[in-house]
Amino acid sequence: MVDTIQKSVTVLGATGSVGQSTLDLISRNRNKFNVLALTAYSRVEELAKAAISFNAQLAVIGDESKLGTLKALLAGTGVEAAAGDEALIEAAARPSDIVMAAIVGAAGLRPTMAAVRRGATVALANKECLVCAGDLLMAEVAEHGATLLPVDSEHNAIYQVFDFGAAKAVDRLILTASGGPFLGRSRHDLLDVTPAQAVAHPNWDMGAKISVDSATMMNKGLEVIEAFHLFPVSKDQIEVLVHPQSVIHSMVEYQDGSVLAQLGSPDMRTPIAYSLAWPERMEAPVKRLSLAEIGSLTFQAPDYEAFRCLALAKEALDAGGAAPAVLNAANEVAVGGFLSGQIGFMDIPALVEETLAQIDMKAPQSLTNVFEIDQEARRLAGLQLESRKK
Repeated sequence: MVDTIQKSVTVLGATGSVGQSTLDLISRNRNKFNVLALTAYSRVEELAKAAISFNAQLAVIGDESKLGTLKALLAGTGVEAAAGDEALIEAAARPSDIVMAAIVGAAGLRPTMAAVRRGATVALANKECLVCAGDLLMAEVAEHGATLLPVDSEHNAIYQVFDFGAAKAVDRLILTASGGPFLGRSRHDLLDVTPAQAVAHPNWDMGAKISVDSATMMNKGLEVIEAFHLFPVSKDQIEVLVHPQSVIHSMVEYQDGSVLAQLGSPDMRTPIAYSLAWPERMEAPVKRLSLAEIGSLTFQAPDYEAFRCLALAKEALDAGGAAPAVLNAANEVAVGGFLSGQIGFMDIPALVEETLAQIDMKAPQSLTNVFEIDQEARRLAGLQLESRKK
């Protein structure tokens, strides 16, 4: 890529952690990138500040009640202001070279799909798109010739070492997991875990919900489901390996016995930089990996009994249909209940399992179906939450 040819970027979810890291990288490489559109849900001041700083064409706030504030903040800047779900879709549909899809939750589904349908290069940092609507999304990617680049560190690692031209030569995908803050604890040891303990991740700086998902290992279970949709492998070719140092981000094993791995310091700016620069590379201000300094790397099999959420995710993938979407929705309700002190840590997998047992819905045929499944799962999980309150 020649420096004088800039890539235009739209950032969906510009005020979240991935969005902020994306803008940090763009700010360091303004000769290579320009910002077309930025979106946020409610942080209107941060959105306006970023839109002005990067001279964006469009700024969209998801919360329509804050449109007046956004317009006032952007008055006289030349940045267009808009609000609401349709405006989010419009932002994704605008002709940027890259769309960073980093809106958290189900709210990211329709905008991401809009970007895919115009054949964009989409850097995907939204789990729900693949967990809840993986078949639908990948069908649209194929139909419209879009490029999907995974931003999650594990999937990005696999993408970098996966030979798509010789996919039949792949034996296994090995997703590495740090094991979270409770690695080595038994099921009994986890009964009295507090929210403060659960969000204290040893390696990564993340939000509360994803930190709890890492502590229960649901996060890794969701990544297994995502990997199944992202890469041309069967369900039984995807394995999880606990690697506490978070240096090897994932591996691909080939039929000749070769295992290719991607290594690096645990910093999300590395996979984000890869996605922005693809198919080239770009500088990222991350700590350089020193294996001599680390000294040793360790590995162990996951404990499916203590970390039941990982097993539930694999079971949901095997079951297919609506199960992955139900799993995701029930988990969000359960984690919310745990963080607010309503239920205990080990109630999370129990609540998810009970919700899965109550719903037998067909695989979604449209995004409308996805939202219907999500709503019903949340309703039933909410009832379970009420019955389990301390």
